[in-house]
Amino acid sequence: MPEGALGPVIITILVIIAGISLILIGWRNLKARQAQIPEPFEAFEDSIEHSFTGMYVATTKFDDWLDRIAVHDLGVRTNATLELGASGVHLVRPGGRDVHIPWEHFDAVRRSNGMIGKFVEKNGLIVISWNREGFNFDTGFRPRFSEDTPKIYQLLASHGDVSRAGDK
Repeated sequence: MPEGALGPVIITILVIIAGISLILIGWRNLKARQAQIPEPFEAFEDSIEHSFTGMYVATTKFDDWLDRIAVHDLGVRTNATLELGASGVHLVRPGGRDVHIPWEHFDAVRRSNGMIGKFVEKNGLIVISWNREGFNFDTGFRPRFSEDTPKIYQLLASHGDVSRAGDK
């Protein structure tokens, strides 16, 4: 290593460590501010009628797609399988907490161009609105195959009130 090069390397390493530390502190503080948000539903018995692979984008507060829910592992983007059953919607997430939504807590479905850092072609994202204990959520799912998007939308729309289902 050339003479005098050690100082800048050490400073760069310290800046990177400080940046990562600030990100982790911010995430921890966000979780603390969201402690009152109810946990998602536990898994329930269901007969799966349809299954689609894709990406779980995130869960946010209803109609505020920049306010990611950090608690209960809902803000972590993962691969997922969207399963539609007789009793509800299931987002099965390897490496993350599964999200289960009984039909009686399903509110609406929309198609969108994007949500909290994930932007796709026009109407390429499925946004599922649901509620738990008086709190309203929006959960984004990006199907792996674009031809699945209208199918998923139609299947979900047949279960709920689509009067709120406008494009964002």
